[in-house]
Amino acid sequence: MTGAQDWLGRVGQSWAAEWQRTDLSFSELTPHLRRRLSDIAGANVLDVGCGAGELSLLVARDRPDAFVQGIDLSPALIETAKSRVTADDNVAFDLANAAEWTCEPGARPDVLMSRHGVMFFDDPVAAFSHLRGQAVRGAGLVFSCFRTVADNPFFGEFGKILPPADGPPPDPHAPGPFAFSDKDRVAGILADAGWRDIAFDRLDFSMIAGAGEDPVEEAMAYFARIGPAARAIAELPAEERPAMREKVRSLAQQNCADGRVAMDASVWIVSATA
Repeated sequence: MTGAQDWLGRVGQSWAAEWQRTDLSFSELTPHLRRRLSDIAGANVLDVGCGAGELSLLVARDRPDAFVQGIDLSPALIETAKSRVTADDNVAFDLANAAEWTCEPGARPDVLMSRHGVMFFDDPVAAFSHLRGQAVRGAGLVFSCFRTVADNPFFGEFGKILPPADGPPPDPHAPGPFAFSDKDRVAGILADAGWRDIAFDRLDFSMIAGAGEDPVEEAMAYFARIGPAARAIAELPAEERPAMREKVRSLAQQNCADGRVAMDASVWIVSATA
């Protein structure tokens, strides 16, 4: 599973290099987050695990009188996010661990948000408790996180073609993309960290791996760098990689329709109040 150290290195670098593709992959999720956030008033917005900055930039444009602060562990992603800022944008990006981040005096966040950036905390109760302590009383929190692998064919379909991992099954609660799939566990984490009014809404959407003139080739580029097959292919012996790539290509072709390669995905959109 992907943890904080991966974002500091290879994973963060890959997502930074492929930010257009990652933005596209979440293009059916992001509008839902924007709508949910529009219901929360606030002048200081914190984007936790902001990645390459898309959600921060969009929310900053939605709130021209507010200030949006994006933070992330990955130096590469923060540099990419900074490169997308214009002189007129009311947004800034900083390299920081959200579990230790401290706000500037007089700028405590009244809105906290994250698009899939909160499932990687080593100690999630401590991290959410720290964030609550930085926020103003009554601040609103909205974040998205994947539901189970079984609910996400975008990932589950690859489990059928990739070689099984060695060793015992991974801890389902270890930091990683699916660490927050159990809503009862997440509700307990937030409650233990002092958050209230905790609510979950299920959202099913299509996660897009490729589009454009040759969506299958675009999907292959995605899967080679940042998709669920990337690490598995990289760890195979060199002589086995071509055959695995052909299996991935076949899966992409099977899921290509209407000019795009897409598969079903499912998330929780979680909200709470400090």
